[in-house]
Amino acid sequence: MRNRLGEAIRKSIHLSSLIIPLSYRYLLGYNRLLMFIILFAALVIILGIELYRIQIPSFRKFFHKLFGIILRKHERSDFTGATFLIFSSMLCVVFFKPVIAFLAISYLSIGDTFAAIVGIAVGKRKFINQNKSVEGSLACFTSIMIFSIVFGNEISPLIYTLGALTATIAELWIVQVDDNVKIPLLSGIIMTAATIFI
Repeated sequence: MRNRLGEAIRKSIHLSSLIIPLSYRYLLGYNRLLMFIILFAALVIILGIELYRIQIPSFRKFFHKLFGIILRKHERSDFTGATFLIFSSMLCVVFFKPVIAFLAISYLSIGDTFAAIVGIAVGKRKFINQNKSVEGSLACFTSIMIFSIVFGNEISPLIYTLGALTATIAELWIVQVDDNVKIPLLSGIIMTAATIFI
């Protein structure tokens, strides 16, 4: 019960990270330099907190008291997902066209959240050697596609469909790289490559 509650809280926080791409598009008007400065400053602050937490036992104890319910086991002695999220968002802003960065970061917030919520709630058909479910992956792809249809009017539907498919595969891919890095960067790379041919 505690794990499910923690995961639900974690994913609701994760969904709130949509503020990053939405701010980039609607508040900053795709001002790449300003968005980079904001994310870089946030990353420096978060890294400072993370390193202090890892090295100072008293602060680590205090941090775990506040956020322990949403921390995964490996995050108790390593960087949290929030650090990777800010880092990958910054890379997306730097290397991808604004609309692709907007979508790629959004895919992380939406797809990963719905994959977890639906997978935990109704996921019955598990992939081989994985704890992830077919239902969760379908929820990931469907939620990303709905978002893309509403917000992705600046690029070809084929491009954002490829991005959605890539994000879904990245969420499933068993590799020792945080989802907060895999999903936006891989989907952004594929969408960028697709713009060359489409």
